[in-house]
Amino acid sequence: MTAHTLDGPQSWRRLVLAIALSTLGCIGMWSVIVVLPQVQAEFGASRADVSLAYTATMMGFAVGGIVMGRLCDRYGTMLPVLGGTLVMAAGYFLAGFADNLVVFALLHGIAIAGLGSSAMFGPLMADVSRWFDRRRGIAVSLCASGNYLAGAIWPPAMQPFLDTLGWRQTYIGIGVLVLATMLPLALLLRAKPPSAAGDAADAQAARTTPQLQLGLSNGTIQTLLVVAGVSCCVAMAMPQVHIVAYCADLGYGAARGAEMLSLMLACGIASRIGSGLLADRIGGFATLLLGSFLQMTALALYLFFDGLASLFAISALFGLFQGGIVPSYALVVRAIYPASEAGMRVGIVLMATLVGMALGGWLSGAIFDWTGSYAMAFVNGVAWNFLNVAIVAGLMWRARRFSRF
Repeated sequence: MTAHTLDGPQSWRRLVLAIALSTLGCIGMWSVIVVLPQVQAEFGASRADVSLAYTATMMGFAVGGIVMGRLCDRYGTMLPVLGGTLVMAAGYFLAGFADNLVVFALLHGIAIAGLGSSAMFGPLMADVSRWFDRRRGIAVSLCASGNYLAGAIWPPAMQPFLDTLGWRQTYIGIGVLVLATMLPLALLLRAKPPSAAGDAADAQAARTTPQLQLGLSNGTIQTLLVVAGVSCCVAMAMPQVHIVAYCADLGYGAARGAEMLSLMLACGIASRIGSGLLADRIGGFATLLLGSFLQMTALALYLFFDGLASLFAISALFGLFQGGIVPSYALVVRAIYPASEAGMRVGIVLMATLVGMALGGWLSGAIFDWTGSYAMAFVNGVAWNFLNVAIVAGLMWRARRFSRF
């Protein structure tokens, strides 16, 4: 193959391609949020029941990320992305004809997210990490921003079609769009990363093991990162999943909620870029801790303000504070494990964050059904976020004691 260098021009072209695929493919994470009110009304479901469709989406995305990451480690990135594109398009077509909520949820969990969108997030982040060394932090963060670009673009773009055509025709249209745009882009992923990327990371991993870096066993480190990922994203899910329904309940309308979600995720893009630059200077653990603490602060503000202007402002802050959290996990993992395990290892930790999103989406809906409001759901999110801050602070303390990240 043509020799490429780390952080070289080909690396940046690879990053642009990954961002484009992630922006298109991660529609599978966000479309279900926008259609929840219409799906709930059509099937006569409770808020908790309809939230299970989002839970299935996140669970499928989580498990699929590990499977697709392992396939990418073994066969390269192009084939899993091509296969994921075809399955996701088929999932949208079939969901457009779903005759009950169970079928709708299963199609999201298995086809749209589990074997589709999951290939467009963690595996692409792991792939990009193999092309960069000195600028890995900003590169991985920019790649992760594709997910938030999808969240910023697709909710408001879908809303006019939902209002005029309904969610079924909109879903069929999304399936056509996925095929037309993502298949040709996926074929451009054929190039392999510079061999030096894997060699250097493997050599570093051989010299420095997780036990030496943190004074903990591999299993303990992995478990703590998994718990941290779940807890931060239970909190993160509260506004991201329910902001549209929350605004509708307050009388502001679902369209305002979709705009709020778009603003939140647009600010998350800025946060991810800024966090990537920051991580290149202070490391993944410190960036993760800062983002988690600020997210908890913004989440608590929802308890005290529910005016339209204040909700827009808090949603913007929430996006600015939490956007860099998930990419920071990938950077922490890549500082510990070799490049040859990047897809699977990053997939495991990202699976935990997605399990947290799935649990948080359902739990917030269930708390709403139990209490008749979202107040206790916000309190629940703050509590989970505090657990995350405690775990990350403890790991960071050990990292600084035993090594430098």
